[in-house]
Amino acid sequence: MRLMVMFDLPTLTASDRRNYRQFRKNLINEGFIMMQESIYTCVIIDKQAARLLDNRITMYAPTKGIIQSIIITEKQFEAIRFIAGDKNDEPENKFDRIVVI
Repeated sequence: MRLMVMFDLPTLTASDRRNYRQFRKNLINEGFIMMQESIYTCVIIDKQAARLLDNRITMYAPTKGIIQSIIITEKQFEAIRFIAGDKNDEPENKFDRIVVI
């Protein structure tokens, strides 16, 4: 599964820019990778883990701006159609990298 987070945060004031940087840094620390600017995805084992991560993101999300999340399956993610650009085949962007113990 994947948890996808899309956001549009204000960057007009110094405080807004700091909140933006902290939010983005927290996403990266949680294991998210940038799919596009302001769209981040994270590979998750199951729906329960995705919900827990989604709740954790809610705790440090800034109050200004728009932040949206969606849980999608690997099959849905693989069905993304590329109109322009190339698919990212980096190892960190693959479900195969998860090891279940």
